[in-house]
Amino acid sequence: MKTIKKAFPFVVLFAAFLCLSWNTESTLTSKNTIVLVKYKTQPDKSAEAINNLTTLIEQVKKEPNFVSIKLHVDPKDPTNILLYEEWQDAAYYGNEHMKTPHLQEFITNARNFLAGPPEISLWQIEKEF
Repeated sequence: MKTIKKAFPFVVLFAAFLCLSWNTESTLTSKNTIVLVKYKTQPDKSAEAINNLTTLIEQVKKEPNFVSIKLHVDPKDPTNILLYEEWQDAAYYGNEHMKTPHLQEFITNARNFLAGPPEISLWQIEKEF
């Protein structure tokens, strides 16, 4: 009985894994990668950050594998900026995109208006409703 109780959490996790991985082709509506980029600006530097991000995004839009970017500002704290990006290829985003001259220039200039490096996370769309 003790063995069954110890194994139960693993059985539940394995069953959940099977359910989630079963027929993934039909549950995934898009193979695009979603990238969330969270920025924190220096005090009173939000407008400068938004201007620089807008200039950067105009260049990024010309890149291969780019789908879209939405720039968000926290209404309660304008020093919090979020980019919601969609890319066709996560490998491209992590490699070639990161090496582009316009992104490298932004990174160099960002020291003037950002409080530190951004927090970047990649996501896959599971379902759309």
